[in-house]
Amino acid sequence: MKNMKNKKAGFTLIEILVVIGIIAILATIVLVAINPARQFAQANDTQRTSNVNAILNAIGQYIADNKGMLPKGAEVTPVEITDTPKVISKSSGIDLCKALVPNYLPSLPVDPRETDGAVVNCDSAYNTQYSVVKATSTSRITVSAVGEVTPATPISVTR
Repeated sequence: MKNMKNKKAGFTLIEILVVIGIIAILATIVLVAINPARQFAQANDTQRTSNVNAILNAIGQYIADNKGMLPKGAEVTPVEITDTPKVISKSSGIDLCKALVPNYLPSLPVDPRETDGAVVNCDSAYNTQYSVVKATSTSRITVSAVGEVTPATPISVTR
């Protein structure tokens, strides 16, 4: 009888360590399944798709309002939409900001990875990381961006 009274209720150290181990394994499985980095990359790609559509719609409205004329600088070869030529060393840039903001867009969208946000002041330096090209044979315009989830496949819309 005496042994039963002295026995204390509670968990042993091994039981606690087993529970902590199981919780750690479950937490790891959940983090792998959720993969927050991939979720953020997908969210950024969704934003890029929205921005590409907005820029292309604004260019289309500009063309409709200006008797079929493109904004100055939208040429046959792909170029970054920037404020001055040669901002990006691989290609010359075009300045669509003054043609599109504020009449067709409230601000010029910028890639989600850029910390500056959208371009409101067209006189300041900017680089949207989006490119625009007009095909010579079909006169169709394509706006594109490099995605994060599959960088080899650009996010692009053609009209």
